Amino acid sequence: MAKKLAVIGAGLMGSGIAQVSAQAGWDVVLRDVTDEALKRGTDGIKASLDKFVAKGKLEASAAEQALARITPTTDLDAAADADIVVEAVFEDIETKQGIFRTLDGLVGDEAVLASNTSAIPITKIAAATKRPERVVGAHFFSPVPMMQLCELVRGHKTSDETLAKTREFAEGIGKTCIVVNRDVAGFVTTRLIAALVVEATKLYESGVASAEDIDIACRLGFGHAMGPLATADLTGVDILMHATENIYTECRDEKFASPELMRRMVDAGDLGRKSGQGFYQY
Repeated sequence: MAKKLAVIGAGLMGSGIAQVSAQAGWDVVLRDVTDEALKRGTDGIKASLDKFVAKGKLEASAAEQALARITPTTDLDAAADADIVVEAVFEDIETKQGIFRTLDGLVGDEAVLASNTSAIPITKIAAATKRPERVVGAHFFSPVPMMQLCELVRGHKTSDETLAKTREFAEGIGKTCIVVNRDVAGFVTTRLIAALVVEATKLYESGVASAEDIDIACRLGFGHAMGPLATADLTGVDILMHATENIYTECRDEKFASPELMRRMVDAGDLGRKSGQGFYQY
C-alpha cells in the first residue's frame, strides 16, 4: 500500500492525524489556508512529539523523522497525488462539500476521500463528488495521539473496497476501528455522548444535582473515565452544542435538542477549558 496522505485542516484534529500518520511512516501533506494556522499546527505536533520523547515513549530520532515526513502547505494542489485524503476542517456542511468538490477534480481515481466529521452525514458530503463510492467517514478522537478509537462511517454509496482501505490505514497508524454501517447523523459515538451531555445538562439546569455530583455518578457508577459535563468542557461546549444541533436537524429527536442553559453558555462565551469557564471554572 502506498504511503502518501493529505490532511486538510491543521487544527487540533488535523495536526494530530498528521502526527500519528507520520510516526507510522506515512509521508504527509498538511494543508491549511494560512501560514499562521500551519505554524500553530506544526508547533503543536512538535510539542506533542517532544512530550513523548521526554516520557521515554519515543526515541528523539523517531520524533525528528516523523516531523520531517510532514510537509505544511497552503496549496490544496499538493494533495493531488495522495492515496488517502482526510478532511479535518470545522463542522460546516458547505465548507466540507466545497473542499470535496475541489478534491474530486484533483486526486487520482483510486484515492480515498475521508472526512473526520463527528456528526454530518457522509452521504451529504459525498454528494458533492462524482465518486461517492470513494468517500468515507474516518472520525478520529481528540487528542489523536492518545485516543485509540477511529469510527469508520459507510456513506450510502461507500464501497467495501474504500471501507477496507480506510480501515487498513487507520489500523496501520495504531487505531482500533468500529464500523457504522448506516449513515445516521452523529453516527454511534456522537449520538451517545450528545444524548448523555444533553440529559446531564438538563439535570444540572433544573437543580436536580450539582455538576460535580452528576460527573461523579458517571465515573463511579458507570466506570466512565470522565463525566459528561467535564467532557463537554474539554471538548468545547460550543462544539458539542453544534454537534447536537446537527443531529437534531437531521432526525428531529427531542433528546438531541440542545438545552437552553447550553445555548446561553455559548452566547456568554463559557465554552469550557479553552475559555476558562464552562460547567466548571479553570
